[in-house]
Amino acid sequence: MSSRLSPDDQKRVDQYLSAPQHQVARQPFKVWRLLLIVLVSVIGLGILSRLLSRLVL
Repeated sequence: MSSRLSPDDQKRVDQYLSAPQHQVARQPFKVWRLLLIVLVSVIGLGILSRLLSRLVL
């Protein structure tokens, strides 16, 4: 896909995006941490649900 910008405008956009304030250092994605957070959340909500059902019934 070709750019719709003129070469001069594209050069200015590239300079803007390569500026230090637009560079974000990202940590690697950790699948196991996400899985653990989801698992703990589901188990925690399940336990809370059972506790609330015992209080209501």
